[in-house]
Amino acid sequence: MNWEYIKQKLKPIADGLFGKQRITRYEKPHYEIRKLDYMLERLTKIPPTEWRYYAFSRDPLNGKFNDTQRLNWAEKSIDCGKIYAQRLVSEYGTSEPDIIARKLGLNVSYPQYPEKTDRVLFADFAMPNNVTIFMDAVNRAERLLRKQAIKNILTDKLKPASLILSHEIFHYIEEKYRHEIFTRTEKIRLWSIGPLHNDSGIYALGEIAAMSFAQELNHLPYFPYVMDVFLVYDYSAEEASGLYEEMMTLAGLEP
Repeated sequence: MNWEYIKQKLKPIADGLFGKQRITRYEKPHYEIRKLDYMLERLTKIPPTEWRYYAFSRDPLNGKFNDTQRLNWAEKSIDCGKIYAQRLVSEYGTSEPDIIARKLGLNVSYPQYPEKTDRVLFADFAMPNNVTIFMDAVNRAERLLRKQAIKNILTDKLKPASLILSHEIFHYIEEKYRHEIFTRTEKIRLWSIGPLHNDSGIYALGEIAAMSFAQELNHLPYFPYVMDVFLVYDYSAEEASGLYEEMMTLAGLEP
């Protein structure tokens, strides 16, 4: 299967991950609409490192990486997220994201909708310490969780607002420890001419680590990239189904 062709077809589906899905207003590809429990049952079985293809597909520098690098970076990013989650739990004596956020001095707000955006936005982190969780997405997710089939798959450990908050907490942690944390210190050299060179950070590392961090804090038995499909589904079952196809294809699985 030609991945470049697939990638072009999937462009109207946004970049992924807790708030970057764009429901477009122009002609877009059409996808077979699948039942949510069918998709979640399969996505929750994908091992954490196998999500690297999906995560790196969102990185603007992905074409410069090989899969040995992607696997190595994914493993280290997953470990990074777990280590910082365990560090905070040890320091604050709790794994409750709202308590941790308060102890870190984060300003967390919960408006119903975002303003002036054409995206389905779930959350936002703004420097230096502001996190916004949009409750329309949370409320939709909680309604879906009332269906026993969905709850059985995602488990009663999933609290949508807490999971989303956990992800954003990690982005604050990344900034706080930017001089030492793996997701910020790891670089790729784009070019060098004599003593001159250009090194760049790698966007996907922070996203993978944030998922691992959120999984650890929330004690989830699956990697939280599953939420991209779950949170989009109530806005557009077709867009969610397109994301599912992409995820499964990238993981080398049959949709």
